[in-house]
Amino acid sequence: MYDVIIIGGGPCGLAAAIEASKAGLSHLILEKGSLTESIRRYPKMMRFFSTAENIEIGGIPFPIAGVKANRTEALQYYRKVAGYFKLNFKLFTEVKHITRYQPPQEEGKESVDLFTVFTTNDRTYQAHKIILATGYFDKPRTLAIPGEDLPHVSHYYDEPFLYSYTNVVIIGASNSAVEAALELYRADAHVTIVHRADDFRKTVKYWLVPDVKNRVKEGKIHTRFSTCVTRIEPGKVCLTQVETGEESELPADFVLMLTGYIPDADLLKECGVSLNPETQVPTYDKETFETNVPGLYVCGTVMAGIYTEKVFIENGRDHAKAIIDHITGKPVRKVAELIERI
Repeated sequence: MYDVIIIGGGPCGLAAAIEASKAGLSHLILEKGSLTESIRRYPKMMRFFSTAENIEIGGIPFPIAGVKANRTEALQYYRKVAGYFKLNFKLFTEVKHITRYQPPQEEGKESVDLFTVFTTNDRTYQAHKIILATGYFDKPRTLAIPGEDLPHVSHYYDEPFLYSYTNVVIIGASNSAVEAALELYRADAHVTIVHRADDFRKTVKYWLVPDVKNRVKEGKIHTRFSTCVTRIEPGKVCLTQVETGEESELPADFVLMLTGYIPDADLLKECGVSLNPETQVPTYDKETFETNVPGLYVCGTVMAGIYTEKVFIENGRDHAKAIIDHITGKPVRKVAELIERI
């Protein structure tokens, strides 16, 4: 029996475990992949948008030579922090179901929640409180178009050299799409970005914008704005121009559908958490992060629904402090930024 079970071993889940440990609560992290699995699956040459001090957890400094950490530096940092605090976790353990039971309350005693967590390896674990910190990187946004599941199509991009001297079509125009396009062009791939809007997303990192736009002007990266991909076939994609309806085709040895990701709503629903049907934002208290299920909390990007760009390590790490304050009965530290964002 644990005081707290944390589902998800990313930075926000680790932050929750650290705060629980500091408060003297027994804890267990259940992670269906490796430690900080989402960061491990980031592009190999990726560099964080936030500065290193803004993705620190547990008050442990993140020393690097530059200002912003890369993927490898982050993986090393979070691994060392987990070891420093002797966090208790079971990796490659996927949660499939959670039940809540509230024993009859005895007179004069406070009621106690009891959660049972069932995993895919047929193990069960019990705790008085549950913190869901499952992030969003496991579930890509799909377009529901024919050919989306073909073997040369991927929702993830890892490194450029696989694609050298091939035709690559990137669907999307956000940070991940722009970064991939620049890396691929510099690895001698023929890159075309297809996006339904008329320009790159306004949220693209400011230092990437002049780089990608200059490459477009030079004809080194190609774009098809105001255009949708309607079908993917071996060796090509079929396009429709949004305004005119004109149809066309592009050669495509590979298709990268970098259209973003969304939290796994199925587990939230399975736990009894109510979701907004349009935004998929769960019902939770804006100060304590407790959901409509008493004793079950959301931490990090999982609370953002479709607005995943609004919650990230920089602001998600602080949710843990408010959650553990509420669990231990202390005055809850206010996480002002998130309350303003969502």
